[in-house]
Amino acid sequence: MIRLALLNELIGLPPNASEHGYQIDHIIEFTHWFMGALFVGWSIFFIYVLLRFRRGKHPVADHEGVKSGISTHLEFAVVLIEAVLLIGFAIPLWAKRVNQFPEDKDAILVHVVGQQFNWNYHLPGPDGQFGRRDLALLSNSNQLGLDYNDPAAKDDIVVLGELHVPVDRPVILELSSKDVIHNFALPHMRMAQDAIPGQVIPMWFKPIKIGSYEVVCGQLCGLGHYSMKGMLVVDTPADYQAWLKERADLSGSQTAPAPTDRPPGEPPVGPTPGTVPPPGAPKTANPSGQPDGKPGEAPKAPSPSGH
Repeated sequence: MIRLALLNELIGLPPNASEHGYQIDHIIEFTHWFMGALFVGWSIFFIYVLLRFRRGKHPVADHEGVKSGISTHLEFAVVLIEAVLLIGFAIPLWAKRVNQFPEDKDAILVHVVGQQFNWNYHLPGPDGQFGRRDLALLSNSNQLGLDYNDPAAKDDIVVLGELHVPVDRPVILELSSKDVIHNFALPHMRMAQDAIPGQVIPMWFKPIKIGSYEVVCGQLCGLGHYSMKGMLVVDTPADYQAWLKERADLSGSQTAPAPTDRPPGEPPVGPTPGTVPPPGAPKTANPSGQPDGKPGEAPKAPSPSGH
């Protein structure tokens, strides 16, 4: 494994744990050295100008300015180097990440759904098929709206916060969001991608180092943005299969709740008392049990005794 350059370690870049990460590290390293050279060069030039054209040596301003073309050549060289970095390195590396996906038969496919302020992971079961999801089925106990009446969903694996993947195998993540724009960022894998409501955006990487790596949200998504963290665990093939079996056993006990069943502590179906019903909602009976007043007549105020 190629070690990070000293400069990348000094600026706090975490150790790389992906197959493609060293390419990104080289671009970051070269860009910082290049910008450092520009900073030193322009600083020396600035100090030279202050001394060369100080008022004591040039009491009268020269309105013709510099006649040499060296500044033009320097600026052109800077633009040329930046163009080489962008066109020769950055764009091809980015195109490979978004266009050249690995074969599905070799990759681990995971649906990742962001919400304020957690990451949900949806994996297919032993049948290799994802179950149907429906927005109408979303609830506190069914964060993804998975339809457990669908035969393909009965063995699906849904986990919150922590995702396990095997080492040395490509991982394809299909990102979406339930509420606002999030950003699924894996600093150790040198990958980050926005999760946008109404869209499914894929990203992929190949982990090459066993360990636990932090997942963060790289997009300001609300007051709890700071707490939207997760964990990516890269396992050996044996440990990964053991984790899959454990999660599959847990998911096998999941059943579809009845339409009228409510989780403990939730109010019954219907409008919450004291709230204004939405436009077009059917009229309900008077909750007080008292007859309504005549049209145009103000309601009677309750007596101090409550009668």
